[in-house]
Amino acid sequence: MLSIDLEDDFLMLSGIQHIAFCERQWALIHIEQVWAENVRTVEGQHLHERTDDPFEDETRTTLRTVRAMPLISRKLGLRGIADVVEFHQEKELIEGKTCRLEGREGWWRPIPVEYKRGRPKKDDRDAVQLCAQAMALEEMMQVSIDTGFLFYAQTKHREKILLDETLRLHTVELASRMQQFFREGKTPKATKGKRCSQCSLVEECQPTWTLRHRPVKDYLARMCREEVDDSCDGF
Repeated sequence: MLSIDLEDDFLMLSGIQHIAFCERQWALIHIEQVWAENVRTVEGQHLHERTDDPFEDETRTTLRTVRAMPLISRKLGLRGIADVVEFHQEKELIEGKTCRLEGREGWWRPIPVEYKRGRPKKDDRDAVQLCAQAMALEEMMQVSIDTGFLFYAQTKHREKILLDETLRLHTVELASRMQQFFREGKTPKATKGKRCSQCSLVEECQPTWTLRHRPVKDYLARMCREEVDDSCDGF
């Protein structure tokens, strides 16, 4: 697993959702600094505006809700913001599951909640983002977190996500890929698929053109062959 210490080496945690969706999309955004908005991205921004208030902290008797909580994971090399982290109060210490909170009595169990537009997706791009948030919280608070929640605006429903070993390994793998691409400054070639129609960067990506593109060395080799053929025709 990675272990990042230098501040400039941390990548955006939210980017793990991009690379889970498409490696080329992630590189266009996070390496080439390309961005475009469509209806989906605008709706997503409006949804997060309701949760991203760093000064809003709601506390009930046994529940503390913290919005826009800063996160950092040296193991993943990622840092970012959690939409919501709920701290559920427990009557007593649960070894490895609960922690103390400054200025609060008792023991508290953290649970990340990520807000998304639309409906639950068939792939795991939302789940790996939630998992990365949970893994960052685990490092920061010295606890283990078994589950988190994805809240979808269109269905108005919370989906419980089990943060099992398979999901964690995939999250680590994606974080490593992000670090590798970033170090190399490499933007992968397009892999055209159904997801391209959902991508806000399809015009910037030009997946069809990229797939048809031939390497320069192949072009030069072909030109040389044509020149040789032309010279032979003169004899």
